[in-house]
Amino acid sequence: MTEPAELQTLLGYMPPPTESDTTVDWDRMAESWGTPFPAAYRRFIEIYGPGYIQDYLVIGKPEPWAEPSEGKPSDMRAGTATVQAQWREARREHNLEGTAPRLIYWGTDSSADNLCWDATDPDPERWPVLVYNRGDDTWRRYDCGMVEFLVRHLEGDFPACPLGDIYLFGRKQAAFLTHTEYMRRLRAGLDPWTGDPY
Repeated sequence: MTEPAELQTLLGYMPPPTESDTTVDWDRMAESWGTPFPAAYRRFIEIYGPGYIQDYLVIGKPEPWAEPSEGKPSDMRAGTATVQAQWREARREHNLEGTAPRLIYWGTDSSADNLCWDATDPDPERWPVLVYNRGDDTWRRYDCGMVEFLVRHLEGDFPACPLGDIYLFGRKQAAFLTHTEYMRRLRAGLDPWTGDPY
């Protein structure tokens, strides 16, 4: 299968050390959310799965829509409820004033920033990324998809770092661990990122 160009680039910057441990019924996802999801995102989940990028950025678990329960705040349903509340209360950069995006959450980071799509467009390939930056309590729009956003962030290809910490910005190489592998290493008494015993 030929991967989208941005995913090929990401695979070079961030080779997955293990296979994805997540299987998603994308038809059920589309039915429950009322929209299909972007092709590059679906392939990302099929290749990587939800998990952690360098112990800084968390890619949430995709799940069918339902009213959020007591799930993890980094999962798609609870994360979406959170970003909807943040949208109502936070400031917006000038090009977002007066807009009413349909927010769907896909990630968060250790700076408590949240990342989502504006899923207003019926074509998911045209969904931009919206980032809530906790540090300055402001929403910003990035006219690219989720995978392209990750690539551009690792390349430092934004005028300023979109997230609250420059840890990943421009470094071009990053490690990824699925949630399962991260927890397996912790339970084994290992630092998940170095493999060294605690």
